[in-house]
Amino acid sequence: MNSDPAPVAAPATAAGPDTAPAPRPPRRRPARADVLAIGAYVLLGVLVCLNYWGDVQHRVSSHLPTDHSWFEWLFAHGAYSVLHLENPLFTTRQNAPDGVNMMANTSLLGATIPLAPVTLLFGPQVTYALYLGGALTATAATSYWMLSRHLVRSRAAAFLGGAFLGFAPGIVHHANGQPNFVSNYLLPVIVARVLRLGEPERSWRRDGIVLGLLVAYQIFVNEEMLLLTALACLVVVLAYAAQRPRAAWARARGFLAALGLGGGLTLLLTAYPVWFQFNGPQSYRGLQGGVFHSWGEDLVAFVTFPRDTIAGDEAVEKTIGLTEQNTWFGWPLVLVALVALVLLVRRSLAARIVAVLVVVFSVAAIGPVVRFDGVETDVDGPWSHIPDDLPLVEMMMPTRLALVVAAAVGVLLALAWDALARTGAPRVPAPRTPEAAIAPARAAGPARRWLRPVGYAALALAVLPLVPRPLPAQHVDPPPHFITAGGWRPYVPEGRTLVPVPIPSNVHGLPTLRWSALTGHEFPVPGGYFIGPNELGEGTFGAPNRPTSTLIYSTMDSGTLPALTEENRRQAVADLRYWRASVVVLGAHPREGVLRELMTALLGPPQRVDDVWLWDVRPLG
Repeated sequence: MNSDPAPVAAPATAAGPDTAPAPRPPRRRPARADVLAIGAYVLLGVLVCLNYWGDVQHRVSSHLPTDHSWFEWLFAHGAYSVLHLENPLFTTRQNAPDGVNMMANTSLLGATIPLAPVTLLFGPQVTYALYLGGALTATAATSYWMLSRHLVRSRAAAFLGGAFLGFAPGIVHHANGQPNFVSNYLLPVIVARVLRLGEPERSWRRDGIVLGLLVAYQIFVNEEMLLLTALACLVVVLAYAAQRPRAAWARARGFLAALGLGGGLTLLLTAYPVWFQFNGPQSYRGLQGGVFHSWGEDLVAFVTFPRDTIAGDEAVEKTIGLTEQNTWFGWPLVLVALVALVLLVRRSLAARIVAVLVVVFSVAAIGPVVRFDGVETDVDGPWSHIPDDLPLVEMMMPTRLALVVAAAVGVLLALAWDALARTGAPRVPAPRTPEAAIAPARAAGPARRWLRPVGYAALALAVLPLVPRPLPAQHVDPPPHFITAGGWRPYVPEGRTLVPVPIPSNVHGLPTLRWSALTGHEFPVPGGYFIGPNELGEGTFGAPNRPTSTLIYSTMDSGTLPALTEENRRQAVADLRYWRASVVVLGAHPREGVLRELMTALLGPPQRVDDVWLWDVRPLG
């Protein structure tokens, strides 16, 4: 990559004695370096998803197969909503007859609805693989744009930072079945827009409207990542104001006006969906037992190589990988990042702000108890002083705050490379204008030119171990021919459900949940994989088990037929009536034999139709 200076838009901070900016150059068309950078990101996106494309119809994530199936189901939901012109915020195609509040789940409506034509043409498996690689690539590309146009002059520096922001260890970790957490392509654009609010000669109305539209759309992509971005922007603004109070005060009026307009527009566009999320049918308050509140980042995880990279080791995951791998930078990168901060903070305002982000969010990510090398210590973490039932906080997972640290490290890598690219160049006088750049000053003199090759080598050696490997994928059997060929149609009239065995759940839901996804939601099913309310209104995973579903799961786990009573048979009939079942279907399954014995004992002898066992329960009403 070429490291020559690139066009840089007017940055969002004021000049100081430790800055050495250049005047704003005229806008130019994308350079060849831009095309090469995006092409490299595309190749990385293809690499990460390579194992899926080997057999895209029959492969899912080896690490999170049920999450993978859930998101295939979501792409089918988007297509179904468009095709049938139904409200995408709610569905009864899963957890029938109660349904699922899609706004209260990770529904990814901002992607599933626009990609509905792709899903209808090629199926949710293809859409999933395309979107996963595309989201990784797009996040790296928008990060590159933000860095190259607003923060650094070196295109190579922007490329390195963009690659890390798009393919950081924590992001690649979530790519195993959770594409909502790799869908960060709008966040760099939002951050760039926030940091330029209130600049002289900018229209606060236009900035506010653009920001409002971006934030409103991000709500339908991933609210949690939007919240993390908002917290990071708050820390950045406060850190900037503390260091440049006069410049911050000069921009305050325009900043607040644009922010207020953007917030108002976001509220206008999303008021009903957000109300529906917290007050609509099947909404909930918090999670049962605050299950995520204790998930903090292990201190050793910061210096450990992540699992899905060329230097990763799955064995380490078993000792400290009790939660998600949201840091896992490896010790070389941590060492290089610390050295870069020490060298840059004195003369770079941007580096000082990055340092604040790293400290604040690293500490916050520790959680309620400090863990070290997989062992909980007696030292309280910051979250031990935060009540579990605070709004928004009750749904947050402390370890995910470390994703802000990963973003800050990506920016730091770009700043460090950019400083090296200009080492030895003559110092440019700093103009005293509110829009002056925050890039580090040029290091003059030939005596420091040795820093460039040494620095480049250090940065390269720090990030090369973090190059991702293709995500592991496992084979999954297709649905029965009876399902895919439509053999179920004569048995399932409108308003009735098809009950697959086992009934989909967060534990046993992979095969039968895909029946619904891969048939385009043509029939509703009970149970499912989602978050819904329990009897206390708290969020819980999956549908509350009914007696028959509990009996099915316990039989699967034991592998033996339990002693059944007339009460079991009565409960089975009551459950089928509650589910509005018309047919019970059992396909090929590792526990097929004992499950067929169980359902036969409850419902009588089945029919063999095509490649499934079928119990026609329509006479039950």
